[in-house]
Amino acid sequence: MKLHELEPAAGSRKERNRVGRGMATGNGKTSGRGHKGQNSRSGGGVRPGFEGGQNPLFRRLPKRGFTNINRKEFAIVNLDALNRFEEGTEVTPALLIETGVVGNEKSGIKILGNGTLDKKLSIKAHKFSASAKEAIENAGGNIEVI
Repeated sequence: MKLHELEPAAGSRKERNRVGRGMATGNGKTSGRGHKGQNSRSGGGVRPGFEGGQNPLFRRLPKRGFTNINRKEFAIVNLDALNRFEEGTEVTPALLIETGVVGNEKSGIKILGNGTLDKKLSIKAHKFSASAKEAIENAGGNIEVI
């Protein structure tokens, strides 16, 4: 097969149906919408989830739980991700974002204790887990909650 012989598979490309282009097309006059009724009008139709007046699925299903609108979601950084920095570096949220350790700060940054920390670092973050706090101090570093 050569480059000039390539063509789409049969039936894979379909031309769109242009409505309202005369009676001969089969979709002239009412453009396939029929006569009168809600769906024949512009802006007509029903909202998503409407089931013709029957109790909709969303209302039939039991509701459970609660969503706190004030919930804070923290960007998580594990200890092993901090090994990329040089000894004695001051690790701040701005530095973590700049180096690509976290994508965005969200409500803050939380340091968790997964992995091991081999370097003495000064770390500033919004939250620390107890195991992370212990590991950082054991490595000779210090923490600061901001």
